Amino acid sequence: MDMGTAPDLKADGAGRRVAIVAASFNESITAEMVAGARRALLVAGVAESDVHEIRVPGAFEIAPTIRQVLAYGPEVDAIVALGAVIRGETPHFDVLSHAVSHSLQSLANEINVPLTFGVLTTDSVEQATKRADSTGLDKGGEAARAALAQVEAYERIRERGETRLRGFRVP
Repeated sequence: MDMGTAPDLKADGAGRRVAIVAASFNESITAEMVAGARRALLVAGVAESDVHEIRVPGAFEIAPTIRQVLAYGPEVDAIVALGAVIRGETPHFDVLSHAVSHSLQSLANEINVPLTFGVLTTDSVEQATKRADSTGLDKGGEAARAALAQVEAYERIRERGETRLRGFRVP
């Protein structure tokens, strides 16, 4: 089965500050995703001291923790949300995967900091492992590269003109 490949996102990370908010649940998978994200950021030029890793118990806790990061620091230019929700024998997977994706999407729509979604929702540990592998599909690295590309996109939009409030709060 072809899972497709992400576009080749190349963005300059020099001077950027990035938070990686990652779930600890399914640790072997999320650790690999964090490693891929961290590696992608460093290759793009983000300084090691500007990569802030925050671990949370599970995927459900990612969005509220991102709110805390934005409220209390560290100050960041982008946020990478990482986790793995793997289908089990109960409907918990459906409830949790929907809640996590909805909360992160809602949050992304409210804030003026790029937030990328790197939460795997898979049917098996094998699928998750394949997607997390930083030498393979590298979904953690992909989410990090997307975050840097979003920072550049936001900057291009902001450079085009004055701030106009059209139903959104803009800092």
